[in-house]
Amino acid sequence: MLSLDSPIANPTSPARFPLRSALAAFFALLAVALLARCASAPPPREHDEIVAAGRSFHTGTQVVLWHDQGGYDAYQTQKRFKLDEPPDGQLRYRKVRADLPAELEANVTARGWRLDELRAIVRVFVLHFDVAGTSRQCFKILQDVRNLSVHFLLDTDGTIYQTLDLQEQAHHATYANKVSVGVEIAHPGCYPRQRHPDMMRWYEQDEGGWRMKFPAFLGETGVRTKGFVPRPAQNEGLSGAIHGTQYWQLDFTEQQYHALARLCAALHRVFPRIRLDAPRGEDGAVLTTNLPPEQLLGFEGIVGHFHVQRNKTDPGPAFQWERLLREARELSQ
Repeated sequence: MLSLDSPIANPTSPARFPLRSALAAFFALLAVALLARCASAPPPREHDEIVAAGRSFHTGTQVVLWHDQGGYDAYQTQKRFKLDEPPDGQLRYRKVRADLPAELEANVTARGWRLDELRAIVRVFVLHFDVAGTSRQCFKILQDVRNLSVHFLLDTDGTIYQTLDLQEQAHHATYANKVSVGVEIAHPGCYPRQRHPDMMRWYEQDEGGWRMKFPAFLGETGVRTKGFVPRPAQNEGLSGAIHGTQYWQLDFTEQQYHALARLCAALHRVFPRIRLDAPRGEDGAVLTTNLPPEQLLGFEGIVGHFHVQRNKTDPGPAFQWERLLREARELSQ
């Protein structure tokens, strides 16, 4: 029997209720863990991101990455559209960019790229037209037929597909590969005369003017915007000289210019050495022929494939260089 001055046990002390105390501690630890996880978790994808050295950068336009559903994956060592064939084991890209300083090459080979290292190397953005008409057909040719690669595909509806991290050296522009990233813009190409038969199988006219049509051999087009009708931004055939030879071409779509300007502005932020300008002559106009290799490799900015190689004409005489550069600059401010 306790005396009146004996200490009385606290009815709510941990000694009397060990289970309640343990549960409280467990839930407190769980709350801390959840808060830490929320603080460290990456933000949700907005599906406008491009990837360089494992880091994401927003563009403000739709981007489908290589690991997204419906994406085009140039890391695969097999054909994309002939899955019944065994993997061929061939890389369509180079893991370590060529002609790096010895110490940098050793570091990149051992641990991968850091963004600051990549920024010191990448300085050229090469614009191609794919002469395939759609990004799906372009990737089919690159991946399944030619064992080549390019970092971006730009479809007729303005959808951008990224096929590789920008740290990789894609095979798209011969000697310029080592310092560049590239984009294949879906387009039928340019031709040596107006209404060339190869050109006209891709185009027809209706009450709205010129429009692209997709030849039957394509089968599925892969264009993500259902019912999209690609129309040239300028509703007329345009001609101009490339390497001194006259070519005819219909323009790219408004949606492609919109997306490409945003991609250029984003690349300039990722790689400041890619200036928002193109090679120019003494008159200030964008050059329409190739540069000597040493001059091209010393250039920092946006080039056409024809600036790299004399046997190339892309992106062609209809391409609106000044519009693209102006819009990209405005977006980057």
